[in-house]
Amino acid sequence: MKISHIAVYVDDLEKMRTFYETYFAAKASTKYHNPRTDLATYFLSFADQARLEIMQRPDVNEHPDKLMQGYTHLAFSVGDSAAVDALTAKLAAADYQVASGPRTTGDGYYESVILDPEGNQIEITI
Repeated sequence: MKISHIAVYVDDLEKMRTFYETYFAAKASTKYHNPRTDLATYFLSFADQARLEIMQRPDVNEHPDKLMQGYTHLAFSVGDSAAVDALTAKLAAADYQVASGPRTTGDGYYESVILDPEGNQIEITI
């Protein structure tokens, strides 16, 4: 068994698509739009076949019991500590907020945490 994909509601679909394409080498599917609900989505595919579905719907905050924005964090493994450092520096230079690190955590992970364009935590790890 494997996880097919993770989905997250976002405010700015195109900005988020561009962010993941630019910094995490995501490949976006064709944009889907449901005219009845005004839901718009992209599936973002990554090199290891993991997929992230980013979704936008104007009434998402009107249904907190059914539709929710965000998640705790999304972690990307980039291979080694030099790659963690390099990607963190690249994101910081592009004015994305570095929330922590790069550092070795108490449980032994080498990581940094940055905030994506909508403030969601992205963990960059070995």
